[in-house]
Amino acid sequence: MTFPPQVKIVEVGPRDGLQNEKALVPLHVKVSLIEGLTEAGLRTIESGSFVSPKWVPQMADTAAVLSGVRRVTGVEYPVLVPNLKGLEAALAAGAKEIAVFTSASESFSQSNTNCTIDESLRRCREVVKAASVSGLPARGYVSCALVCPYEGEITPEAVARVASELAQMGCYEISLGDTIGAGTPVKVQAMLRAVTKHLLPEQTAVHFHDTWGQALANILASLDYGIATVDSSVAGLGGCPYAPGATGNVATEDVVYMLSGMGIETGVDLPKLAAVGREINKQLGRPLTSKVAVAMQREPETK
Repeated sequence: MTFPPQVKIVEVGPRDGLQNEKALVPLHVKVSLIEGLTEAGLRTIESGSFVSPKWVPQMADTAAVLSGVRRVTGVEYPVLVPNLKGLEAALAAGAKEIAVFTSASESFSQSNTNCTIDESLRRCREVVKAASVSGLPARGYVSCALVCPYEGEITPEAVARVASELAQMGCYEISLGDTIGAGTPVKVQAMLRAVTKHLLPEQTAVHFHDTWGQALANILASLDYGIATVDSSVAGLGGCPYAPGATGNVATEDVVYMLSGMGIETGVDLPKLAAVGREINKQLGRPLTSKVAVAMQREPETK
């Protein structure tokens, strides 16, 4: 097995991790979270989304979050944008990078965005084109890249088609999401085999939830396939309201520990990251779920 010498971690906790919290998280907590993640060494931190507050009230203050964060040179603070109206709001708030999203499952697309995959792709194309005119790079998300909560397993070819469309419209990187965390390493590699017929490994990222405890194994399988960008969420925050039973994203602490133990550089300070995770859990009234964070609390000397 051969692995990349370094991996870029895309921290999605402030957006994907918090968006489904039932109680509104105070603005200062969100800002402190992002600044803490920056201090820990993360260089790409998804900071919010410009979706309708009616559907995702937790993200209604994203403009204020971007305004409140002390931005650091060399750190990207992308935001999720669903349509042209959201893009306008993102530009007005000073966003420098956006992300668009679609699905490899027709049923999930209808449930999540009330449109077909092709309609979703047309919407993405409009947003990416307009963002490009304004000088904003765009990233693409593909949900249900392995299993759909409504349809079951998704074929690798279906994922490859959608990922290819996103790349062709101008997304510089495509993140393939195991939305309900049901994928396994062999299935991950079958999906990547199909996708990388259309995309280079450096254009491809992976985004695993840990519902079935397979996220780290799936990341390892992806690394062996040459993928060097991994999405994760501090403290394992997150979930999906449209995917029954889906638990949080894989914890950034666990990913960093594994990669460090493999000699793969991430640029992330694990003790600082773990402290950020403990603090956001405290603010949300949640117990620690990151196994590494729990182990570090028991054995403070662990590095």
